[in-house]
Amino acid sequence: MGIMRTKSIEQSIRDTEEPEFRLSKSLGPLDLTVFGIGVIIGTGLFVLTGEAAAGYAGPAIALSYVVAGLACALAALCYAEFASTVPVAGSAYTFSYAALGEFVAWLIGWDLILEFTLGAATVAKGWSGYFVSVFKGLGITVPPGLYAAEPDSAISHDWLAVLVILGMTVILVIGIKLSSQFNQVITAIKVLVTLFIIGFGVWFIDAANLTPFIPAPAPGEEAYGTALDAYLLPSILGIDTIYGITGIFTGAALVFFAYIGFDIVATTSEEARNPQRDIPIGIFASLGICTVLYILASVVFTGLRPYKELATAAPAATALENTPFPAAQLVVSAAILVGLTVVVMILMLGQSRVAFAMSRDNLLPRGLARVHPSFRTPYRITIITGIVASVLAFFLPLTTLGELVNIGTLSAFVLVSIGVLVLRRTRPDLPRAFRTPLVPAVPIAAASLCLFVMGFLTIGTWIRFLAWMALGVVIYFAYSRGHSRLGREGSSED
Repeated sequence: MGIMRTKSIEQSIRDTEEPEFRLSKSLGPLDLTVFGIGVIIGTGLFVLTGEAAAGYAGPAIALSYVVAGLACALAALCYAEFASTVPVAGSAYTFSYAALGEFVAWLIGWDLILEFTLGAATVAKGWSGYFVSVFKGLGITVPPGLYAAEPDSAISHDWLAVLVILGMTVILVIGIKLSSQFNQVITAIKVLVTLFIIGFGVWFIDAANLTPFIPAPAPGEEAYGTALDAYLLPSILGIDTIYGITGIFTGAALVFFAYIGFDIVATTSEEARNPQRDIPIGIFASLGICTVLYILASVVFTGLRPYKELATAAPAATALENTPFPAAQLVVSAAILVGLTVVVMILMLGQSRVAFAMSRDNLLPRGLARVHPSFRTPYRITIITGIVASVLAFFLPLTTLGELVNIGTLSAFVLVSIGVLVLRRTRPDLPRAFRTPLVPAVPIAAASLCLFVMGFLTIGTWIRFLAWMALGVVIYFAYSRGHSRLGREGSSED
């Protein structure tokens, strides 16, 4: 069998029934939908929209959200089939193990560890910045020793970022249901504030700011900086412009970070009460609701203020400065602070579930997958995730890691889409509660569009991603291949 050995669907499901690894099944369709919305509405909408509009797409950032949303919708159709057929923790890792083999599964699991852990640390740094901003608006100065007062320094000691990560770690260890209830309350606040921004801001839109809706192409040398900052596909094609049609796709590659979330729903499928029905509902509902909100909010942002002025740390607050009620900025900033809290929690949730599944398969040390006897949560891997994310957030300066997270997510989407085709051919008899329509057209379109969007990420992002994956290959052959539970079971049978 070697490195391409696959783990059967039946075996994956049997593993979930082992007492020491059994998770609590307490999530319904509302819980799953809110989990998705809770992480989708966050850094992407409240931070990256302004940067993408100012530097790449202009008012056409709304079309960038359409492109990114279309890629996600196609991938979501494939995710729904897998997640309802294989209701096991691990998301794309578990799906790839069943369809594409152990080595590919390890690589995508290694990829997701990078995506979720760095994502949680980065959002925590953003949380720290908004915390200071909110208190500044209230006339309270936060002591500089508690946060990264100089974000451009090589090392930034950020106790506030550590605080939010450790707080979310405690909530995740105590129980998935508490995490869900906490998420529902905060996500409701985020959705209401997003609706407030749209409903309030639409009355003060200046149509001149939306004209031309797609700015004319402009030289992109200033945007690129070094060769590593250039975008892969445009560089190959000899295109060195921003704005225009190229800007729409470049913007889509950047704001794709905003859609990370519906795949988090798939990581919790093992904890759903009725995964065959509830997982597809959670995936499509969260993705659909957020896509509509993103498009409307991006039009409001660019309509309230000239798009070139939105490249700030808080574009929503910047846009609302152009209304007669500047106090609305404080309300919005406070809501963003609350919203980012949930994003940190759910990214850590996704990471802990992926690592839990990998540990249960012995690709990571098996002891990490132990479930707490009272809380029924994978407490060891959750605590380790919290510690690692805290260290990263404490020491690293606040940098734009969105593209690195995006390339990992897009590569997972590509593999899941291909996996649907493979599993349809290898296991046509498998019961499927949800079937991806128009196979093979939809999976091929999903993989192709995701690869196309990946082409608009920077060359530096591709190099860093490939370096991380190369490290994963070394670890697999040095440790995981020899300890693999599936490999050992196969050897004992021989």
